[in-house]
Amino acid sequence: MSLLVSALTASLAVVLPLGVVAGQDVTVENAFRAADGRLAHQAVTFDGKAVPAGSKVTVTERVDGDGTRVELRLHGVAASRTFGAHVHRKPCGGKPNDSGPHYQDAVDPQQPSTNPAYANPLNETWLDITTDGHGDGASASTLAWRYRAGEARSVVIHEHATHTGPGTAGTAGTRLACINVPFE
Repeated sequence: MSLLVSALTASLAVVLPLGVVAGQDVTVENAFRAADGRLAHQAVTFDGKAVPAGSKVTVTERVDGDGTRVELRLHGVAASRTFGAHVHRKPCGGKPNDSGPHYQDAVDPQQPSTNPAYANPLNETWLDITTDGHGDGASASTLAWRYRAGEARSVVIHEHATHTGPGTAGTAGTRLACINVPFE
């Protein structure tokens, strides 16, 4: 068996060019905990009515070649509601704004970005999600690029669907909750 594993490993080394790492899925599952203003939790809620403590979240990143797919699932949050959701540059903290701005493939020199040339679903990861009558929902975003190492650190759940117009593009209201994700 170890001979077979060694042969497989050697063949993969030949197939993958130097500097390219085979894509590996990243999945984070957690229950939201109420913000306490101190150390960050893996998944934190800042609004217990919209995203109750104990409600659940799953984020999956699938990397394939030069592309990325991000999937978001919520369970037990406010029912029959649309939330905005985006990948942010910093990890969650004890305060809503600790997660920083949205991750952008091509970074807008003016932050926070509301220019539709930068704040759009092709340049950012938009995961707007509508829940059913039980507070469950799922969304996904498929991107033609991969995250830069260490620059995408969390997913933030926002108050409402993401705006697209000039001057408001990319905005989705108050930050309600956040989950740390080690995007690759």
